[in-house]
Amino acid sequence: MKNKQLLVLLIAAIIGGFISVIGYSALIDNKEKSTIVQVREPASMVSLKAGLDSSTDFTFAAEKTVNAVVNVKTQSTVQYRNPIYEFFYGDRYRGDEEPVTGIGSGVIITADGYIVTNNHVIESSEKVSITLNDKREFEARLVGTDHSTDLALLKIDTEGLPFITFGNSDELRIGEWVLAVGNPFNISSTVTAGIVSAKGRSMAIIEDTYRIESFIQTDASVNRGNSGGALVNLRGEMVGINTAILSPTGANVGISFAIPSSIVQKVVKDLIEFGTVQRAIMGVQIQDITAELAREQELKDLTGVYVSEINDNSAAEQAGIEKGDVITEINGIRVQSPSELQELVGRYRPGDKITVTLKRKDKMKQIDVILRNLQGDTGVVKAGTFETILGAKVVNLSDDEKQRLGIQHGVKVTELQDGKLKDEGVKPGFVITQVNNTPIRTVTELERLFNNLKGGVYIEGVYQNGVVAYYAFGL
Repeated sequence: MKNKQLLVLLIAAIIGGFISVIGYSALIDNKEKSTIVQVREPASMVSLKAGLDSSTDFTFAAEKTVNAVVNVKTQSTVQYRNPIYEFFYGDRYRGDEEPVTGIGSGVIITADGYIVTNNHVIESSEKVSITLNDKREFEARLVGTDHSTDLALLKIDTEGLPFITFGNSDELRIGEWVLAVGNPFNISSTVTAGIVSAKGRSMAIIEDTYRIESFIQTDASVNRGNSGGALVNLRGEMVGINTAILSPTGANVGISFAIPSSIVQKVVKDLIEFGTVQRAIMGVQIQDITAELAREQELKDLTGVYVSEINDNSAAEQAGIEKGDVITEINGIRVQSPSELQELVGRYRPGDKITVTLKRKDKMKQIDVILRNLQGDTGVVKAGTFETILGAKVVNLSDDEKQRLGIQHGVKVTELQDGKLKDEGVKPGFVITQVNNTPIRTVTELERLFNNLKGGVYIEGVYQNGVVAYYAFGL
């Protein structure tokens, strides 16, 4: 009997011990779980802070920006020519005109209707219409364009619009999440995500002598119609304008490019204030420092940007920068490529002073440079001047060029866009010596003359091969 009681007590003790162990383990587990829950933030707080520190939640940025990106539609007329009709009718045949529509995106940057987009979206268009995300439609007025950066500024007449604020593109880091907001293939309100793949990319896709290309490269999905849309960070700030893709098929393959907001802001301010961009230049020819160039020029490292030429009468020449110098910083910001240097200088206006840090024969120097405009001075370029009328960029002629061409005065056409000179068949490199029998010695003289001209214009000049040419047209 006693043995049976002892056996029961033993079994009860074992079971009790077992239960105690299980209970203790459960208690410890509950404490650990309780501790984990306490350090987590409520779901509402996580959602609220998504735009500030989350690397995976894009809803904050998307909701903040999608209504400020618009659909841009353009209308233009294209003349189609039939070679058979041309053969039979010659000059009497004018061709057939057909309407053409284009699509793109734009970003509202002010509540009163300023919209930034790409120049190539609206170029040559006769009418530009804007469709908001709430389906309202407006006809847009063109404020101004800039070929050098492929940007354009539009304006619609309304108030109280949602808009996107500018972020600092300089603070973007490789690997950082960004969103592309736009209207690919005319599908409105589309948001795609990707990371910053690279910065300071130059792809030579802008056809302009003074182009500024320092693109942000991303793998966010961008297609036709996304041009002019916003590239935004996770705080919902615009850090770029989506501009181009690199693709063998014309569709997205994970390589897209955006204009940094640092450039966009400067262009927008100039267009609003002056109607045209105040382009500042140093007047240097620059190139990447490769291993081969470093060996040729006996450079000790590959950092900085090499100065291969100094333009005559330029800001750089005036300041004392020399051929063979290696520019390493602009106003304390390091530069490693020509595109980075051009972007930094492009943020300033003619007349601004910048500090250039450079290496010369292994010694560091700091030189102050007062930037100049394309005409070689520090004055403000006004919209609607001869540059706009002629569709040409013109620079002062150096003494060496005058001597080589055997002339005493003149200004040189360096680049042509749509305008009077291009229509008349003028080619880049043409030197204008006289306008309406008035000698032209400087760009300032040419500008002053055109500001007061009315009616017919008679231009005399010479090409680089010595051929004298004459052009006449009406204003």
